[in-house]
Amino acid sequence: MALDSHAKNAPEHVAIIMDGNGRWAQSRGKPRLFGHHAGARRVREVVEACPDLGVKYLTIFAFSTENWKRTQVEVAGLMSLFRRYITKEARALKDEGVRVRFIGDRVRLDHKLQTLMDELEQLTEHNDRVHLTIALNYGGRDEVARATKRLAQDVAAGKVDPETVDGETLARYLDTHVLPDPDLVIRTSGEARISNFLLWQSAYAEYEFIDTMWPDFSAEVFGNVIAGYCKRDRRYGGVRA
Repeated sequence: MALDSHAKNAPEHVAIIMDGNGRWAQSRGKPRLFGHHAGARRVREVVEACPDLGVKYLTIFAFSTENWKRTQVEVAGLMSLFRRYITKEARALKDEGVRVRFIGDRVRLDHKLQTLMDELEQLTEHNDRVHLTIALNYGGRDEVARATKRLAQDVAAGKVDPETVDGETLARYLDTHVLPDPDLVIRTSGEARISNFLLWQSAYAEYEFIDTMWPDFSAEVFGNVIAGYCKRDRRYGGVRA
């Protein structure tokens, strides 16, 4: 599934809004959590496909700051799934050269989950084959608000000259400050909205909204989306001479 002919045009960083788990399950007469478990299993296939597709960075939207509005049963089930996923996949991720990072506000997450997140980041910190970033209790507006607060604190403490503050300054305070901006954002399940995901970072990203539900998002589907991206002409606000 390698895209040798398009390798030079492949996106370095792909971000995915993994949507449709619940509807996928309900269409099969199953509870929504059945779909979330199926979606979690799909993550590994997509991560493993990245090197052949020329993708170095993959960011996935696992749980948003707005997802707390869901039923208590679904939220509790998702938190249990996250803990189980980290425990089960940690060694494989390390052995496969995947570096894992988490972005989002961890304060509201339970202590056990926070500990597992810290341990997985430490376990994989020297890996460099694929950089997997998991957005957990993440929201773009919340991220910018938290970054602005930290920047304001440094200005007040005299660590930053307010006259020098610009977009690059604020970007250094974002959760993603060590990552390149995404080249391509994919949303599955037929919905055509960005849902508060990587608002700052995606200013010039290409978007692809596809009908495939996340549990059906195979490596083959991923490869087809990447192949389509490679044919796009990115101008970043300019025009070709």
